Amino acid sequence: MKAVVLAAGKGTRLRPLTDDKPKALVEVDGQPILSHCFDELAALDAEAFVVVVGYEKEQIVEYYGDEYEGIPITYAEQEEALGIAHALLQAEEYLDDDFMLMLGDNVFDANLADVVNRHQESRADAAFLMEEVPWDEASRYGVCDTNKYGEITDVIEKPDDPPSNLVMTGFYTFTPAIFHACHLVQPSDRGEYEISDAIDLLLRSGRTIDALRLEGWRVDVGYPEDRDRAEALLSGDVDPASEERAETAD
Repeated sequence: MKAVVLAAGKGTRLRPLTDDKPKALVEVDGQPILSHCFDELAALDAEAFVVVVGYEKEQIVEYYGDEYEGIPITYAEQEEALGIAHALLQAEEYLDDDFMLMLGDNVFDANLADVVNRHQESRADAAFLMEEVPWDEASRYGVCDTNKYGEITDVIEKPDDPPSNLVMTGFYTFTPAIFHACHLVQPSDRGEYEISDAIDLLLRSGRTIDALRLEGWRVDVGYPEDRDRAEALLSGDVDPASEERAETAD
């Protein structure tokens, strides 16, 4: 499959790390976040990258050029920061089959291949990883509500009162049906076109959505302390298992 990476963000919360560069080029453990994304997707046999750029796009294009480790790169531009669903639509013309999507500010050491395999086996229109986070952090993400059988019934973006603490991570697989849903999405209260709303539209139209529990770890690099945490995990200075136990105890 081709892989879309969303890398248009300014990274205002990451300042001062983003004072002179886009968020995607902030280094984590010696290489840009975007390179970590490319490495993970290359391990999943991505045949091509479609990178959605915006803020300081010239820096990203100059840094990577037209290929990464032999995998071709196409760039699409998001001129306004109007949300993930809007960013994804900028890549629509370059995709005509199932594809992977990764948010370009996430660092993973997780079971991403399980998502790809599940997608191919079940022919779901969307598949993604869910992560259990502390309740006080759930409102930062797209939250998954489930029934008693563990099936997803709703996906809500950044709710004030989260119905669960199961959240979507920054890796997905989709069929082209997601584009029709993205075109139908209306702006949220934040004025953005949310990918969670597009997935919810697929759910309500009877499409198959698969979600797997995250095994391993991922860090959404939104703040400088997140960058430090990702570096500690990648370098082995922090044991993911002990970190998980500490969060559970909290």
